[in-house]
Amino acid sequence: MRTWKRWSAIALLGVVLSIGLALIGGMDLRPTLAGLPILGQLVPLPSGLVPRPIPATEQPLLTVEGDRLLADVTALAFERHTAGGREQAREYITQALTAAGWEVVRQSIIAEDGSFQGINLIAGRPQDISRQGASDGTALLVGAHYDTVGRSPGADDNASGVAVALEVARRFATLPITLPLRLVFFDLEEVGLVGSRAFVAALGPLEDLAGAVILEMMGFSCTEPGCQSFPEGLPIAQPSDRGDFLAVVGDMAHPALVDAFLANASSEDPLSLPIFTLKVPTLGPLAADLLRSDHVPFWERRLGAVMVTDTANFRNPHYHQPNDRPDTLDPVFLTGAAQAVVNAIASLSWHIRREGRGRSLYNTGQ
Repeated sequence: MRTWKRWSAIALLGVVLSIGLALIGGMDLRPTLAGLPILGQLVPLPSGLVPRPIPATEQPLLTVEGDRLLADVTALAFERHTAGGREQAREYITQALTAAGWEVVRQSIIAEDGSFQGINLIAGRPQDISRQGASDGTALLVGAHYDTVGRSPGADDNASGVAVALEVARRFATLPITLPLRLVFFDLEEVGLVGSRAFVAALGPLEDLAGAVILEMMGFSCTEPGCQSFPEGLPIAQPSDRGDFLAVVGDMAHPALVDAFLANASSEDPLSLPIFTLKVPTLGPLAADLLRSDHVPFWERRLGAVMVTDTANFRNPHYHQPNDRPDTLDPVFLTGAAQAVVNAIASLSWHIRREGRGRSLYNTGQ
């Protein structure tokens, strides 16, 4: 996460919007300023994507492994800022994906001014790649950046996001789903979203993705009163002064991507985290304050995207520091965050086999 990055949805509220209504916990943030441009209206994705609860009989197949998540974070907890460090991270990620049965390709990238060069890793399931021609316009992307700032091992920022993406790869490697999955590990996020901008720029004319789930710092929690902070001037009541929740920030035009994180929330599950969601406008006067995370290039192309985060420096005192180490993370929170992501993806793409025929979770009327 970039040095000047903030939890974008909340930050933009305090800085840009002078509004009287902002709703948290699965409801919409609606601007009330007259004439404020917004991106679209509250409409579903072109595919009619609707998140649905996962049947209890299918849930064991989706259960994440906390020990494996922490092992991935630990293996990646080194400075991934230099060319050599980033290549070491790419080798680890590629080996993990290949072991899970995914096919990986490298995308060479370069900043617009030529100042930085790097490599994105793009992974697909062989069964999805083989039917690519029949599935254009329906793929769901899960992304996380793997680089760090200098001098930081980046356990939370963003080895935690990479670890969750790898767990997604393992959970969905062979499961029957209706939306093909793409995993993208972005390079050079810390120097200006170079990797995600290059990836989005290389897409076809908006036909390639149904939506993107961007994982950005997933493993830090705090429970002391007052440990969770927010920008000054926030025009809403703070949802909590404890950092025990997962935040999901999405654009108003694609509400299903946000709603999917609430479809399987359960107070009875000990690993189920409180989830706070915001749906925000993304164009017009808001744009300058939203160019801070890898979901933004997707928004700029009018592609649905959400950022999933532990709120970064508003909670984690080790943000961009040499002590952003694995031992500062909360393994239970990381496991719960990963489970929330896996459940959300399943809600959007799971294909339930019943009596010899499939039933789509995103197909309305079924």
